[in-house]
Amino acid sequence: MKAAEIMTRDVVTIRGSATVAEAVELMKDKDLSALIVTPRDEEDAYGIVTKTDITYKVVALGVDPKQVRVYEIMTKPCIVVNPDLGIEYVAQLFAKTGIHIAPIVRGKLLGTISMTDILLKGNFVEQPQTVWLDKRIEEAIADARNICAQKGAKSRECAVAWEIVEDLQAEAARQKAEKLPKTAFEEYCLEYPEALEARMLDSWCSG
Repeated sequence: MKAAEIMTRDVVTIRGSATVAEAVELMKDKDLSALIVTPRDEEDAYGIVTKTDITYKVVALGVDPKQVRVYEIMTKPCIVVNPDLGIEYVAQLFAKTGIHIAPIVRGKLLGTISMTDILLKGNFVEQPQTVWLDKRIEEAIADARNICAQKGAKSRECAVAWEIVEDLQAEAARQKAEKLPKTAFEEYCLEYPEALEARMLDSWCSG
């Protein structure tokens, strides 16, 4: 499932020159925890102001929110998400950066994605990524064996097919925080050593 499939399309934005008081009223009115700050022009970056920014940088300091501008407390540039990014990667991005929401941008602002979107709209319960990857690896191995049987173990098509398998296996190992075990290609080479010889001699990959 991609970010675009679960994003919130009704995005509320604010200008960096607006006051924090205006931002607070907008958050209250729309029941939001963050606002996207619009760029000045096409070359400018998006920003974000959150309830945490307001609480820590305004309320905690006892300053007048009518006298503070959004640009003074916002995060800019903010992390943006590609609409085609898988939700498991969005979740990993959130975990690594500590953010809870991000704008989805492709040329223009398309929406936002938050932890709430992932939890309420995601399919991670019905289709965990690790389970999907294991199934995809099995299919890719079968495809690679078929291609190699048709084109030959030394063919470029065979090499490319096994590279796809290895990439999938590497991603599965990364998600499980495991060291990549013997790859399916290495096991294939036990049966067809000429495939490894072809890879070593050719520039198809660095192996």
